[in-house]
Amino acid sequence: MAAGGGIPATMRAVQYTGYGGGAGALKHVEIPVPSVKKHEVLIKVEAASVNPIDWSIQKGMLRPFLPKFPFIPVTDVAGEIVEAGSAGHELKVGDKVLSKLNFWKGGGLAEYVAAPESLTVVRPAGVSAVDAAGLPVAGLTALKALMSIGTKFDGIGGTGANVLITAASGGVGTYAVQLAKLGNHRVTATCGARNMDLVRSLGADEVLDYNTPQGAALTSLASDEKYDYIINTAKNVNWSAMKPTLSSRGRVVDITPNPGNYVAAMLTMFARKKITMMALMSLGKEEMRFLMELVGEGKLRTVVDSRCPFEKAAEAWEKSMGGHATGKVIVEM
Repeated sequence: MAAGGGIPATMRAVQYTGYGGGAGALKHVEIPVPSVKKHEVLIKVEAASVNPIDWSIQKGMLRPFLPKFPFIPVTDVAGEIVEAGSAGHELKVGDKVLSKLNFWKGGGLAEYVAAPESLTVVRPAGVSAVDAAGLPVAGLTALKALMSIGTKFDGIGGTGANVLITAASGGVGTYAVQLAKLGNHRVTATCGARNMDLVRSLGADEVLDYNTPQGAALTSLASDEKYDYIINTAKNVNWSAMKPTLSSRGRVVDITPNPGNYVAAMLTMFARKKITMMALMSLGKEEMRFLMELVGEGKLRTVVDSRCPFEKAAEAWEKSMGGHATGKVIVEM
């Protein structure tokens, strides 16, 4: 039954009702379309992106505080605004948009979602919902990592550092390589052999197969120079492997730290060579708009591993949990 303005009363959604269970715990349900608050917009979802944080929350990463069950997961969505809250002034019905939902509320694996206007931006003409949906978590994480080492994107230089990016064929890694090159860095990247050509195509100056001795040791074959910075997006790369490859005041920015690297971060806090943990997320609308503009200008692209129809959202979930996706895993409505 349709409500006013052609918006239906109910919608299809995917949710889970407890911790654990992986893809098998995802259930398709029919529930009411959410109502919008004054600072929200109602988006008819066209594409959503599954991120590791989505299934980490399901596993109990924030237990016992979050999530509130039943829970509709996923925070990265692209679609069209079909209703705008009363306090909205920038966005309007009919706008094609990208939105980053609050991770504690989720809601992305559904036909409609009420999204905060403060984290929703208009998509440039020609940018597809699939390409946009990959951006929020992975793109903003990569951007924050590059900004934390002083990267400038104004086209007039910047630090011009020697940077290593690990797991460069993953969701964060594929964006990080491109952003690092836009920031005028020399980029060495690690990935599996099957993705080396892809990572080169993203702009990496040198690509190492992590299954080779040189790749495992993170050592460049083309240069004797040490790395000024390492952007680590791989959970299985330890401080002990990274430290010897750093310059005298080199620094690791660890996006997916393991317990040993947490300890190393505390021990190296006042050292010349150090490893730092990157906070989960603090970038917002302006940075998302910046990334969206780069995509619109053809300077940044979303690498899509797979596109699953909404009916097979569990396959996308399983693909992301497998840990070997090349780029982004997308669910299309």
